Amino acid sequence: MSLWIAALLGAVQGVFMFLPVSSTAHLVLVQHWLIRSDHPLPAPDSPEMILFDLVVHVGTLISIVVVFWVSLKVFCIKLIQQSVRWAGKKGDGSFGLYPRLFLLGMFSVLCTGILGLSFKSAFQHIFATPEMVAVTLILTGLLLWWTDRLKPRRRSLKKINPGVAGVIGLAQGLALMPGLSRSAMTIVFALFTGLKRRWAAEYSFFLAIPTILAATLLQSLEVRSLGGMQGLDFGALAVGFIVAALVGIVSLKLVVYFLYRARLKVFSFYVWVLAVAILAGILDLPI
Repeated sequence: MSLWIAALLGAVQGVFMFLPVSSTAHLVLVQHWLIRSDHPLPAPDSPEMILFDLVVHVGTLISIVVVFWVSLKVFCIKLIQQSVRWAGKKGDGSFGLYPRLFLLGMFSVLCTGILGLSFKSAFQHIFATPEMVAVTLILTGLLLWWTDRLKPRRRSLKKINPGVAGVIGLAQGLALMPGLSRSAMTIVFALFTGLKRRWAAEYSFFLAIPTILAATLLQSLEVRSLGGMQGLDFGALAVGFIVAALVGIVSLKLVVYFLYRARLKVFSFYVWVLAVAILAGILDLPI
C-alpha cells in the first residue's frame, strides 16, 4: 500500500467516524473503488486490510481525547479520587458519581457486546444487500431529522441509570447493521432517553473508547491467527493512523457543533442522497 492511499483511507475514516453516517461502509466503498482503479490494495476482507482498518479506528480515538480533553481529564481525576475515597470509606460511604458513570459505561459496552456477538452474523446476512443498506441509511436520516425536532432534553449525568445505559449500549450494538452509524445510533437514542445534548455527545464518544479498544483487541487476535500482522509496512500504518487522528479532530468538532445547536438534520440529506444513489444503481455498493 502506497503512503498516499494510506493517507486517503485514514482521511475517510477520520471524516466518517464521527459524522452520523456509516464510516465502515465509506471505508469499504473507497477501498473497492481503488481496487477497481487498478491500485495495488489488499481485498477489504483480507487480514491486511482488517489490520489497517483497526489501526485507523484507534487513530480516531486520539481525536476524542483531543476534543474532549478537559472533560476526559476531569472524569479520570474524579474517578480516581472518588474510587479511593469510597475504598477507604473516608466519606459518607456513597459510591460517587464518576465511579458510577464508569460502571454504567461498562454496562453499555457489555450490552453492545452481548447483542453484537449474538446477532452480528445475522445482521450482516440479513441486511447485507444494497437495498437493505439503503433502507438503513434512510432510517438513519429520519432519526437525525427527528432528533432536531425534540424539545430540550432535561436528563443530567446524575440521572443516568442502568436503563439509559442499556438502551445506549443496545443502540451501539444495532450499529453493526450495514448502513447504520455508531455515533448516530448512540447519540439519537441517548437523546430519546431524555439526556441533554452535551451529555449525549460526551457519553457517546467516551463510550467509543472502550468499545473500539475491545473490538480492536478481539479483531487483532483474529488477524494474528490468520497471519495478517505482517501484510502491511509500518509506514502505511503510521500514516493512516496519524491522518485519521488529525482529520477526526475536525470531523468531531463539526458534529459537536451541529449537535449542540440541534442541526443534525443537515446530515440527513447526505444519507438520503446516498440511499437514492444505491437504489438507482449509480453507486456500486460492494456487499
